[in-house]
Order: sequence, then C-alpha cells, then structure tokens
Amino acid sequence: MRPHHPYDHHWRERKRRKMRKLERAIGRDWQWHWRARHRWHQRWHHQHARFKHSLGARLIAVFLVLALASSAILWWCATGAGYGLLWAAPALLLVTGLAFGVIRHMVRPMHALALGAEAFGRGEFGHRVPVIHDDEIGDLAMRFNQMASDIQAMLDGKRALLLAMSHELRSPLTRARLHAELVSEGPSRDGLLDELAQMRDLITALLESERLGSGHSALQVADCDLAELAREQAQPGVELLIEPGLPLLKLDRLRMQLLLRNLVHNALRHNDAARGAVQLTLARAGSGVRMAVRDFGPGVPPEALAHLGQPFYRPDAARTRHEGGVGLGLCLCRLVAEAHGSRLELRNAEPGFEASVTLR
Repeated sequence: MRPHHPYDHHWRERKRRKMRKLERAIGRDWQWHWRARHRWHQRWHHQHARFKHSLGARLIAVFLVLALASSAILWWCATGAGYGLLWAAPALLLVTGLAFGVIRHMVRPMHALALGAEAFGRGEFGHRVPVIHDDEIGDLAMRFNQMASDIQAMLDGKRALLLAMSHELRSPLTRARLHAELVSEGPSRDGLLDELAQMRDLITALLESERLGSGHSALQVADCDLAELAREQAQPGVELLIEPGLPLLKLDRLRMQLLLRNLVHNALRHNDAARGAVQLTLARAGSGVRMAVRDFGPGVPPEALAHLGQPFYRPDAARTRHEGGVGLGLCLCRLVAEAHGSRLELRNAEPGFEASVTLR
C-alpha cells in the first residue's frame, strides 16, 4: 500500500474546485440558452397572437400567398412544356378560389354584425351578435352586445320610472276630478273636466304602452270574433266592409278593442267626409284576417311614414293637443299588433291614409 502523501489532500481539493467551477459554468450556459429560447418562444407567441387578432395582417398574408402561388404557377408554365398552359388557368382559378374562400371566412362575421345592427334598429335589444373570431371584428361584436345590454337596462329603468309616476299621478288626478265636479256648471267647469279627462287618457295610454312593452306576456288571449268587434265601431261616418265567415282567432279582446278604437278615431279626425266615409275592412288573409282602416283625408308626408307609431310623434307639429292628440294612439296600435305577433302597416292610399294589421 502506497504511503499517504502530504499533497494528496490539496490536489483533490483543487480538483473538486475546478469541477464545481465547470458545473457552474455549464449551468449558467444552460440557463442562458433556456432563457433565450424562452424569450424567443414568448416573442413568437406574442407576434402570433397579434397576427391572429389583426384582420388586416391576415388579409395581407392571404394576398401574399396568392401572389406567390400565382407567380410560381406562371413561372412553371413559362419554363415547362407546351402543355403547361393547359393546366395553368385551372390552377390559377383553384388558388384564387381558395383565397376567396379564406377571405370570405374571415369577413363572415361582418354579416352577423349587419344583422345585429338591423335588430338593434328595430328595438330588439335581446339579440346578441355571435363572436366568431378573436380579432377586431370579435371585439366590435362584444362592444355591440355590451351596448345592447346597456340600452336595455336604460329602457327598463325608464319603463319602471314611467310606471311609478303614472300610478302616483292617478290618485291626485281622481281627487282633482272630484273637486271639479263640485264647481258650478259653466264653460270653466266643462273645460276643466275636459282637461282632466285628457290627462286621465294620457296616463292610461302611458301605462298601457309600458305593459305592452313586455310583448305577448301582457296579453290575455281567448277566442275572439273580429267581425263582432268591428261592428262595435259602427257610427256615423264609418263604413263596415266585413267578409262573411271569418275564423275565430286567439286574441286579447280588450287590446283589440283599443286598437280598433284608436285607428277609427284617428281616421275620423283626419277624414274628408266629402270624399267618402272611413272604411273599416275585414278580409281573409290565408289562415288569418287582414284588418284595415282607411280615410280619405290628405294623408301624411312620405318622409313622416317611417316615424309614425313612435311615442309622442305627430306629423304636423303645428296641431294643438286638442286637435291632434299627444301622439300615443298609433304607438299603442303598433304595440298591440306586435304583442300579437303581427305588424302595423301604414301607407298613403292616394287619396287618404290606410292602417292595416294581419292577424293569425
């Protein structure tokens, strides 16, 4: 056995130190490479996410690929055999068709946005635009949906406020009418009662419009004979044109009475009796019934047709409230028709004006 040398311990210690330095150097080098690779991956994922989110960048990429593919096909044809031109045109058409399909897939959400904008314009704020792609169009769709939610919340708050105010106004209005009854008879008393009656009708119309804002859930439907309801409107200046054998329909009788009464009164107010009487027509329309009320008055300006049926809108701003109402009659008619799944159609009949509803 070799004797223990006094320098063996120092030699082994130096060797261990060298090994530790080498290990630390290798570890630092590996960590540097790992961090560099990790930064590269992060950078690549970030750029890839930006590319996917940018519709413009993807469109540019499609156009570049289309240009390169078309150039390659043409170059191949130019350097190939004579029959190369025979398949060049189909190849170019195929590449162009693929590019068109990809671009159409990218811009397909624009159609959904257009449909959503139309629905919001009709007041259907429950409609939601589908978020198809996670890009600028997807962000726009989410903002559309958030806007619809905010508008719906605002309208719900307005409806609740109107309902509360209308209910609170009924009690003092009833007391004011009772006090007016005690006033001595004369023009002042009649005028006061007439003003109070108009206020009562306005409050009733406001309450009814807010109830009908909930759609079909506000209705109490049962078998309803429209011909019988139309005969209730028989009065001087109104001509009834009722087709025999009309079917019974599932309708809210009280709301249909309101619709008929408002349409007939509106027609009588604007009718020119010298041209003819107001016509109330009921006729079959497939499995349903078309109800139309026509007068022979001056009609309305064409630019005002799109606004008729909006709350408090009147075509002639110069009319007084006593002569023209407050603009809630046609609004209630529109709401009644929509609650029954129909639509109030308004048009100039030349001469006159016609309002119609098709019920099923």
